[in-house]
Amino acid sequence: MHGKSLLRLGSLATAALLALTACGGEAGTGDGAASPAGNTVKVGVLHSLSGTMAISEVTVKNAELMAIEEVNAAGGVLGKKLEPVVEDGASDWPTFAEKAQKLIRRDKVAAVFGGWTSASRKAMLPVFERNKALLWYPVQYEGLESSPYIYYTGATTNQQIVPALDYLKEQGKKKIFLVGSDYVFPRTANKVIKAYAAANGMTIAGEEYTPLGSTEYGTLVNKVMQAKPDAVFNTLNGDSNVAFFKQLKSAGATASSLPVMSVSIAEEEVKGIGVDNIAGQLVAWNYYMTTPGKTNEAFVKAFKAKYGPDKVTSDPMEAGYNAVKLWAAAAEKAGSTDPEAVKKAAGGISLELPEGKVTIDGANHHMHKTARIGVIQPDGTIKETWNSGKPIAPDPYLKSYPWAAGLS
Repeated sequence: MHGKSLLRLGSLATAALLALTACGGEAGTGDGAASPAGNTVKVGVLHSLSGTMAISEVTVKNAELMAIEEVNAAGGVLGKKLEPVVEDGASDWPTFAEKAQKLIRRDKVAAVFGGWTSASRKAMLPVFERNKALLWYPVQYEGLESSPYIYYTGATTNQQIVPALDYLKEQGKKKIFLVGSDYVFPRTANKVIKAYAAANGMTIAGEEYTPLGSTEYGTLVNKVMQAKPDAVFNTLNGDSNVAFFKQLKSAGATASSLPVMSVSIAEEEVKGIGVDNIAGQLVAWNYYMTTPGKTNEAFVKAFKAKYGPDKVTSDPMEAGYNAVKLWAAAAEKAGSTDPEAVKKAAGGISLELPEGKVTIDGANHHMHKTARIGVIQPDGTIKETWNSGKPIAPDPYLKSYPWAAGLS
């Protein structure tokens, strides 16, 4: 990994470890969650409700709260109602570590649903491992990781990035320009993309990164246009996408002349970017608001009824919703909300969820999920143009791909 990224990860890990003694707590097991008193079980909801990532994370928080309400309406977990404790990670990775520690030690939650960026997850990981507490992380990520105390309900690399590359290859796109935000996910994802390209007759026309929250993309867009790539692979995150796509359009690029494959833009972000700036472009996910099926129809209807008829559903918030339902099913199967008991029970649990059938892999704590490529429509929805036909087994370390040898 790039030297600056290693330094950044080191500082994040330090901040996370320092947070272990924050909030009046100390390292140790989250035993308060194992035997919840009274008629409620506390669960944590931890997302960026302010800062550059709020454009993406607020809707995930909303979906998790809706799932908690649905679990409660169905009788709760083990006869107890779930009581959400909501915290703001504020788009700041050390804050995520600090708030995670507070939720575990002070609030004694049974599980935490939260995070978006890989930087936030990396900051929280040592907190959950040291406390032997459970984090349910809802967003696609770069892979090359697993933890006994994290459940990854979004896609890993072979369920999103690899299918996206396969799709571009099938479309004859051989010259790819990489654009990303400067943190863990884009840099690691691009290591994977470069390894794939080298093994599949593709070339990398350029690789550029900008800080999260950047709004000036004139110079970067000029570099892209001068390189004349067949496609752009976009790992920008948060509201930087607004500026990037507006300035790309101003430079004369269209979806047909320069297709952009994005892996962090869903329906919620399309609204923020402005559909006129992004219609026709490509995205890779496991779920869209338009995904067919009665389960999704009910999910979309319920979300709009709760939060407003103009609201949209998206992959990350659906994965957050799923996380609550999967944890509840594991706790019921375990007969306990104790993290160790939930871990033993979770493997193999399979639910019919809005995206379709999702199964927990007991070995690596990732999900079996169907990959889907979509095209952004003029009305802001995303129309599926390809899917994998069945759930793909998670392979976070890409062990089944010879070209990925050495990446982990």
